[in-house]
Formats: sequence, structure tokens, C-alpha cells
Amino acid sequence: MKICVFGAASTHIDKIYVEKVESLSEELAKRGHSLVFGAGATGLMGAAARGFKKGGGYIHGVIPEFFCEESVEAVYGGCDELTLTKSMSERKKKMEDSCDAFLIVPGGIGTFEEFFEVLTLKQLGRHSKAIVIYNIENYFDGLESFMQTVYERKFMNFKCYEMYSYFDDVQKLIEYLENYVPDETPWRKKKIGD
Repeated sequence: MKICVFGAASTHIDKIYVEKVESLSEELAKRGHSLVFGAGATGLMGAAARGFKKGGGYIHGVIPEFFCEESVEAVYGGCDELTLTKSMSERKKKMEDSCDAFLIVPGGIGTFEEFFEVLTLKQLGRHSKAIVIYNIENYFDGLESFMQTVYERKFMNFKCYEMYSYFDDVQKLIEYLENYVPDETPWRKKKIGD
């Protein structure tokens, strides 16, 4: 399975996040999975790449040309395949199209934007891939509380609320990914409800 990982590029985050993402990524690679990611060498992107490399997994990095030209981020040098894009939107589209599942790890506004884009696309029936959130150190508790409020106040229906899953347990996360069965509910019911 090709797993797209969205997460932080920051070098200022606590090492516990780096260690846990690297460990999970190594385990996924050992189980035969490969990585699609934003090609960064730092933060949790770098951790994912190092983990997949340690586990013997294939690594496909996707990065906009201007990131390299303007030194926005260091590019991970161990990519088996590196795709350069013209824009951020083209980068996301390439990652979305190249993967079989999405794994969201802690990150900032870019990560949130990526999560909400793939969630929206799933709600609109543009894909039926698994979306999992790795809730390291309760990082995403606030997001989960917010999403529950969105559901309770009827700004999204329950089918939409079910389109992604939270995990703090690595084995349960992997089991979910490997046994994921797409929901065949028509997209109109996910968006509009009954």
C-alpha cells in the first residue's frame, strides 16, 4: 500500500513526535508499505522518510520547484523517486493521486489544510481512501473536540464524521489501515445526509 503522510516540517518540535513517527514509519515499511510525502528532510516529514528507509520501504517525494529554488525546505536525499511540481496545489494533487491511504501526523497549518482537503474530497466522492490521524501525545484532541462540535451543531452529518479515524495506538492504526474497507455510501448522503 502507498501511504501518503502529511505532517510537520518544523525542526523545533519535541523529539517524542519525531521518534514516534519514525518508529511507525519503519513498522509500516517492514510490512511492505511505501511512502508518498512532501519530500522534506526535517520535522515529521523527515522522520517518516527515515523510518520508511530503515524499514526498506520505497519513498516517493513530491515537492514544488520553488521550495528548492528558494530554499524553503531541505529535500530528503534518500527518495527513490522525486517529483517536482510547479505549485502547492499540483503537489497535493500528485500526492493524493499517487497513494492508497492518508496518514495525518502532528503538524501546523499546512497539515491541517491537507487533512481538510482530503476529507472534503472524500465527502464529495472524489476518493474512498482511508484517512487516519495519529494522535501522538494527545496533539489532535482539540481538533477532535472541534469536529464533534461541528457534527453536534449539524454543520456536517454523521457519515462525514465517520470518514476518518483517530488513533494513539500504533498497532490499532496499522490494523485499521491494512483492513480498511471503503464505505459505499453515495457521496450525497455523506455531504447532505438523509
